[in-house]
Amino acid sequence: MSSPLNSSTKLKANEGNLLTDPTQYRKLVGKLNFLTNTRLDIAYSVQHLSQYRQSPRDSHLKAAMHVLRYLKGDPGMGIFLSNSADYRLRAFCDSDWAAYPEARKSISDFIVLHGDNPINWKSKKQYTVSLSSAEAEYRSARKVVVQLVWLSKLLRS
Repeated sequence: MSSPLNSSTKLKANEGNLLTDPTQYRKLVGKLNFLTNTRLDIAYSVQHLSQYRQSPRDSHLKAAMHVLRYLKGDPGMGIFLSNSADYRLRAFCDSDWAAYPEARKSISDFIVLHGDNPINWKSKKQYTVSLSSAEAEYRSARKVVVQLVWLSKLLRS
């Protein structure tokens, strides 16, 4: 697989048959969530799959298996730590407006780099409904600015 989850894949809460034993799905998503500590590339996909832990369906399991096949394709991929002398803090953020059709909530993603090294990242559903894509982007930018302020204080001490 060339990507962890196809960006056009929009999973739905009531699409497909309920799994007879949701325990396996929950364990798999939990392990994938732990793996996001070293594999930044699956953070969005795992966040998306985590939304359906309560009542997983066969389409959700199929998407989780797609992520596993992606991981199997390149097991050595992970965080690259550079030895450059660049000590600048840089951050990038994005949002996916109304990514969840049922709740109309958006997703915020961000990554903070210390030089070329990733030191903080997250992909999370926003708490409130954004009325526009600009508002969703603003919320995402606000989250990353909070992280930058916190990390700059931490690095100074």
